[in-house]
Amino acid sequence: MNRKMTYEEALARLQEIVARLESGEEPLDSSLKLFEEGAKLSSFCYEKLQKAEQKITDITKLEQAADE
Repeated sequence: MNRKMTYEEALARLQEIVARLESGEEPLDSSLKLFEEGAKLSSFCYEKLQKAEQKITDITKLEQAADE
């Protein structure tokens, strides 16, 4: 997986993987590789969301401190 991938790109790829796995048409070896890639993408997306949430929290705290 490309670490310079954006959240949106990773999410789109993850959705593609889920659709392929749900189709049931992938051979076992391919399914395992797709599942592994999907797990990595899921982790990547979760990390990106956590960082965004933390940034929003930090900004909010700064704004509240400035208002006091």
